[in-house]
Amino acid sequence: MKRDTILTIKLPGAGGALEDYAVREPKAFRRPSKAFTRRALAAAHVVADPLSSKAPWLEPAIDWDATIAYRKHLWSWGLGIAEAMDTAQRGMGLDWPTSLELIRRTVDAAKDVPGAFVASGAGTDHLKDNASVSDVISAYEAQCSAIEKLGGRIILMASRALVACAKSPEDYGRVYDRILSQVKEPVIIHWLGEMFDPALDGYWGNRDHNAAMETCLEILKRHKAKVDGIKISLLDQDKEIAMRRKLPKGARMYTGDDFNFAELIEGDAEGYSDALLGIFDSIAPAASHALSALASGDKAAYHETLAPTVPLSRHIFRAPTRFYKTGVVFMAWLNGHQDHFVMVGGQQSARHLLHFCELFRLADTAGLLSDPPLACSRMKQLLALHGCN
Repeated sequence: MKRDTILTIKLPGAGGALEDYAVREPKAFRRPSKAFTRRALAAAHVVADPLSSKAPWLEPAIDWDATIAYRKHLWSWGLGIAEAMDTAQRGMGLDWPTSLELIRRTVDAAKDVPGAFVASGAGTDHLKDNASVSDVISAYEAQCSAIEKLGGRIILMASRALVACAKSPEDYGRVYDRILSQVKEPVIIHWLGEMFDPALDGYWGNRDHNAAMETCLEILKRHKAKVDGIKISLLDQDKEIAMRRKLPKGARMYTGDDFNFAELIEGDAEGYSDALLGIFDSIAPAASHALSALASGDKAAYHETLAPTVPLSRHIFRAPTRFYKTGVVFMAWLNGHQDHFVMVGGQQSARHLLHFCELFRLADTAGLLSDPPLACSRMKQLLALHGCN
């Protein structure tokens, strides 16, 4: 059905001059009525508290009520939560003590939501510089133990400290062998590519992704009883499919490819990817609607729903990719899930005004501006702040 134009807003065009842009009615997305055929986790962002008296360069200030409310919003669309991940600014303003409090609050909130699923990031980000491989092992053990004591499930995050101290792929094997032999429940391994975090370049002991993949696969095969699956975020569809086909039986491939997620989740004759995606934070209604269509066997509706979200995702995750969180929080602000566009550590300044203007257009095209008058009002606030009146 054709969407009606309901509002007009002036946005900077390609040449910088303000031009009329017609905003349309949002799309109507249905909430799920039955289980998806793919596991779908949204890596959720945190809402900063801009009025906190804390010094933001010393301790992150979080609006806990708004942050947990957003997780309830994601659960209401049938999505699970990947907690305290890079989308939540882990390693970019969110420290380990605050991450653990975030995990505690989310795990507690999930108890009141039927079917709510949470898996939480365990890493080594509390380590100081010049850590050894033994220090990395101890750090992983400490964070895994803390999450398990809360009743949480674990996503084993990639470690910057391990990249810095490892001398060979065997050091990665030593670390993962130790941790996977101790965890209580199967974990999700997280391989975050250097495009998301330059400090992770050369993970698994090799800058060649294909060689690194073989090291990772050997570890997964040795510990298949303790591995739920692996999330890879390399933004390379072919590499993900190649690895997916080599996984030990029963291990899930969770796509972290925010460029090609639609095709990867649909899959092919040899398998499919589940999802653990930062973009699902921003497109939850569309993702849920599409996954319901896929569960019903309606692939046409699945692709019709997701197709306009892909350009939006590629824009949010464009290089430098590590600043994608800015677009995620901007979307939440436009749609009324938080009262401000302020991020932990001031990361809202990481993108240019024209980036946000194009994001606004793409979100509208995808039908994801749920309250157009509110979105326009907030977009005008941002424009005025930049002198565009």
